[in-house]
Amino acid sequence: MRKPELAAAIAEQADLSKEKAAEVITAFTDQVAKALSAGDSVTLIGFGTFEVRNRAERQGKNPQTGAPITIAAAKVPAFKPGKALKESVQ
Repeated sequence: MRKPELAAAIAEQADLSKEKAAEVITAFTDQVAKALSAGDSVTLIGFGTFEVRNRAERQGKNPQTGAPITIAAAKVPAFKPGKALKESVQ
């Protein structure tokens, strides 16, 4: 499902226009990104938690030459699904 399809489904369920539903989705994703960039996590009870995880520096290999390279440490966004979401998928 892509954003327009999600907006259409939300618009139908919440009795909104598709444009308004798309604005809500954009506002939600913007706020999650803003919170993560500030180092905070976003928890939606039953759905899951968006958080920032630290990935350690590690060794890799250049695929063209096979030479070993060092991949720098990085902060990466992550999602940890909640219990209700896990159960709904099974």
